[in-house]
Amino acid sequence: MSRKVALITGSAKGLGKMAALALADQGCDTVVNYVHSEREAMALKADIEAKGVRCAAVHGDVSKQEHIEKLVETAYSQFGAIDILVNNAGPFIRERRTFAEYTPDEIAYLLNGNFVGTMMLDHLVLPGMRRNQWGRIIHFGFGHAAEARAWPHRAVYAAAKVGLVSFTKSLAVEEAPYGITVNMICPGDIRGDNKEKTIAEAEHVRDDESPRGRPGTGEDVARVIRFLCQPQSDFITGNILDVSGGLDPIRAVVKRA
Repeated sequence: MSRKVALITGSAKGLGKMAALALADQGCDTVVNYVHSEREAMALKADIEAKGVRCAAVHGDVSKQEHIEKLVETAYSQFGAIDILVNNAGPFIRERRTFAEYTPDEIAYLLNGNFVGTMMLDHLVLPGMRRNQWGRIIHFGFGHAAEARAWPHRAVYAAAKVGLVSFTKSLAVEEAPYGITVNMICPGDIRGDNKEKTIAEAEHVRDDESPRGRPGTGEDVARVIRFLCQPQSDFITGNILDVSGGLDPIRAVVKRA
């Protein structure tokens, strides 16, 4: 793969970090993005540069338009292009709440961080990808997002990601003539340290909740991203790919208070 430039949002830790390392291993110059985890971002930058590629670590909150613009401007000023965009960042409120219990600010934050910010980042990188007649855009969803089922206690997050499913498919069709692919990855319930583990580290660990029998890892997701970003993957676009080991994350039961 010829030298490409990859921007991965929310990549100081977790799944984004594993994606950044995987693309660096593939020879990509990399823009790492963080909000609060500056120390981790700088350590990752050093690890990536040790692989013989260039890396920049840029602060930015994808729910804010001015931060999005700064991310793209920095990538272009330092590397001259953005060939690969991995929209990994997306706020999530783990506390279970009904929609009525969310504040207006929380609703706006979840929608901007998971849906609007992703669209705006895509909008900013498309002109350069079109000029180069080449691009790879990856969105992130959740397991079974393509089915648009009810997800009680996650209504806002689910609405944002399900909207992104339709956007993924629409953008894929519009940009295919320009050599740009657009796909969505839907990770399973990969938690905690497992987000930065390899498959080898987890393959003998028992997870009774997973139909596969083992927990998912960051490598499970990163290897799919690496494949989708290869030049020969240009015929794979508009897909919603579950990387979940068969797990259904949705618990559609609500009890009366």
